[in-house]
Amino acid sequence: MRATTIKRICFMMTAAVLLSGCHEDVGDVSLGIFTFQDIKINRFEDPIVTGVTCHVSSIEDNLSLSDPSNNSVQCHQTGPITRAMIDMIKKDKSGEVVFHRSKSVLLKNMKIRRIYDEDAQTLIYVAYSTKETSGSFHHSISTIPLYGTEAYVRPLPKVGE
Repeated sequence: MRATTIKRICFMMTAAVLLSGCHEDVGDVSLGIFTFQDIKINRFEDPIVTGVTCHVSSIEDNLSLSDPSNNSVQCHQTGPITRAMIDMIKKDKSGEVVFHRSKSVLLKNMKIRRIYDEDAQTLIYVAYSTKETSGSFHHSISTIPLYGTEAYVRPLPKVGE
């Protein structure tokens, strides 16, 4: 194998471990005595922007091969966010996956992507299901403005002001 191929494999294996192991179960809410569905709540810290913590809720069905696609995400600044952190993240419009959880044996996953809105200097976290359910791809978003953090860059004055 070539060195670049080995490096790619190592990177992908490390990323898989990081993405699957970066969350902690913090809540489990039963939906009643006549159902096997629960609301599971996970907490994870952004692996690059470590000053951001997100909580994700989703439905899990203990007797089903596929969990429902509903999910919700809420993120907050819980520590410093630096310019160096922002410089390390992907800046394209599709962002990058920072959380991943399998929701079925049939290739349905819940993912959370971090997207950077440079003009508004805001981090956007979007949670979504990778499989259509009942005619919809369920999703939710949460945003973290960088104003007031070390990462914030004062905008240049507009011409004529």
